[in-house]
Amino acid sequence: MEISHEEYLEEKCKRAVEFASGMIDGSIHYLEGAIELSLLRFEVGLPEDDKDFLAIAGVASEIDHLPIGTSRQYWSNEALERHEPEIEQSIKWAKEVSLSECISIVARFNT
Repeated sequence: MEISHEEYLEEKCKRAVEFASGMIDGSIHYLEGAIELSLLRFEVGLPEDDKDFLAIAGVASEIDHLPIGTSRQYWSNEALERHEPEIEQSIKWAKEVSLSECISIVARFNT
């Protein structure tokens, strides 16, 4: 079954709301959510320079060297432990620079 372009955009916008909401309430790991929102950036029908998604993409870009999400399974326990302080610091920083953008994404797309 094919879906229309409008239905596709609606589905991606709902997904963006799910991730942004989860990042806000803590049910989704903040950095993992930033990576997912960054991937959705080009799928929600907004200009490339959208302020909210640009901030999230900036976060994802700054943390791409860290063991986050499914890639953690390929890292040694020693490396995971060594990177944990940086991950925690990155979460604090990411919230400072993008939490208001997550709130905005939820407000804009929560229909």
